[in-house]
Amino acid sequence: MQFRTRPLVQGTFGVVSSTHWLATQCAMSVLERGGNAFDAAVAAGFVLQVVEPHLNGLGGEVPIILWDSTVREIEVICGQGPAPQAATIEQIRSMGLEDIPGSGPIAACVPGCLGAWLTLLRDHGSWHLRDVLEFAVGYAGAGHPLLPRAAQMIATVEPLFRDHWTTSAAVYLADGVPRPGMALRNADLAATYRRLVEEAGTGGREIEIERALRAFYSGFVAEAVERHCAAPAMDSSGKAHPGLLRASDLDTYRAARESALTVDFGPWAVAKCGPWSQGPVFLQQLRLLEGIDPAQVTFLSADHIHLVTECAKLAFADREAWYGDPDFVTVPIGELLSRDYARRRRALVGESASLDLRPGQVGGKAPRLPARGRQAVHAEHWTGTGAQASGDTERDTVHVSVADRHGNIVACTPSGGWLQSSPVIEGLGFCLGTRAQMFNLDPHHPNRVEAGKRPRTTLSPSLASRDGVPCLAFGTPGGDQQDQWTLEFFLAHVVFGLDMQAAMDAPMFHTEHFPSSFAPHDAHPGRLLVEHMDDEEVLRELDRRGHEVVVSDRWSLGRMCAVARDIDSGLLSAAANPRGAQAYAAGR
Repeated sequence: MQFRTRPLVQGTFGVVSSTHWLATQCAMSVLERGGNAFDAAVAAGFVLQVVEPHLNGLGGEVPIILWDSTVREIEVICGQGPAPQAATIEQIRSMGLEDIPGSGPIAACVPGCLGAWLTLLRDHGSWHLRDVLEFAVGYAGAGHPLLPRAAQMIATVEPLFRDHWTTSAAVYLADGVPRPGMALRNADLAATYRRLVEEAGTGGREIEIERALRAFYSGFVAEAVERHCAAPAMDSSGKAHPGLLRASDLDTYRAARESALTVDFGPWAVAKCGPWSQGPVFLQQLRLLEGIDPAQVTFLSADHIHLVTECAKLAFADREAWYGDPDFVTVPIGELLSRDYARRRRALVGESASLDLRPGQVGGKAPRLPARGRQAVHAEHWTGTGAQASGDTERDTVHVSVADRHGNIVACTPSGGWLQSSPVIEGLGFCLGTRAQMFNLDPHHPNRVEAGKRPRTTLSPSLASRDGVPCLAFGTPGGDQQDQWTLEFFLAHVVFGLDMQAAMDAPMFHTEHFPSSFAPHDAHPGRLLVEHMDDEEVLRELDRRGHEVVVSDRWSLGRMCAVARDIDSGLLSAAANPRGAQAYAAGR
């Protein structure tokens, strides 16, 4: 019998899963009122900015992967904004920095999420902007129950807000440190949403959306961003630096529409974003596991965990060496995803845990791991959010997936613009993201910082097809862990036969073997985090094989969300992770 903490939600009308119950309920309301999956996802996305401000915001980014039943093509909308034109290796070094700080305005890229959400709404939705924003405006203006984790984060950064980021203090400490469960309001953010609606005006959906995009990227928001970045602000280096973003950087931004990368796995095929994300590591892991057949090992046995972990180490090592924005560098993605390359790499998987970072040689070229400077991190100006996951349920990202009765399905993973990452922009109620910390200053590395270039992000939504029909959308917060937790969910579901909810509820694991994408980019070779398991013999065997096993608390790793359509019956399903006690699935 499969263990589940809650029922698998099923229906025929529509289903939603997101990392917050209010976002899920709002998305479901959109479906009930005639909107499609894309309208619902956009409404949920804006609500998540309000109710999980420590995990995402209007100044952040979002990759989206979707199947529109009228277009019949899997599409990626890239909401990862690029680096400012002033962001060069020379400029960063001239500021006395050996790496890009993990907090503060110097790490900001162009806010890409609004462009991506409105591109999704314009090209695939059916609702007007004012209608999808109605929910977020309400929660920002009237208040929403503050999550305990958000309250804890605000309390942690209270000294930083009061001493340095006074615009943040004005929003989050106006009445003292807020308590968990109290109604938190953000009047400035509500006013920003309302002004976007006002400037959109009337005159047809597409025209309204284009006006709102101009207001944000060429109007009042862009102007406020430039003023904001001109003033130095404290960051994790322990010094105040000005930001590099200018209004002109926002003015030239458009969310890109791209084809997905796809790898088949038995009757399934998984589609991911390109190598400007870490998404291809999921596909590389599938290629590695394809030749070993994980179905031949017992679920969550030592053999299973060892095999998946060792393949993850190889795939993520390639991420470190080869991935970057393909608009700027040549990424040998075809060979990295080839069966021949996977066969050569698979031979490296042994009986013992590897303690080395081993990227592969591709196209006769040697891999290059980034040369990083020693980054000073001042604890009093740095909360640690975004660092490698260590068993805590807190994650700096959110997720929403939606499927509707028309055959549409979409997965979105918003992040960035965290309240603890950068000071609030005065009058706008939100802060900028810090995704540029994922760049390096190695002039010979594919992920080096360059003007107008996208950083190689960790954000990684997934869309899977069975027998050629897109039918499973899923994702999770978790930084570097995203394409480990989602892979394990996928294997549990499609290889080991667990339904979606049971696959989420099963004990989870991940490795911290490779460098973190987040400053200060720590690595822990051989470290393997495993949720508490009743079978201690599995943990002893993993330790015998050389893994540095760290046992995490029960229900501590991952915040998965997923929706699906059964291609035979048409039945829709949704599941949400119980970890963190706030993700929610709904449908009928």
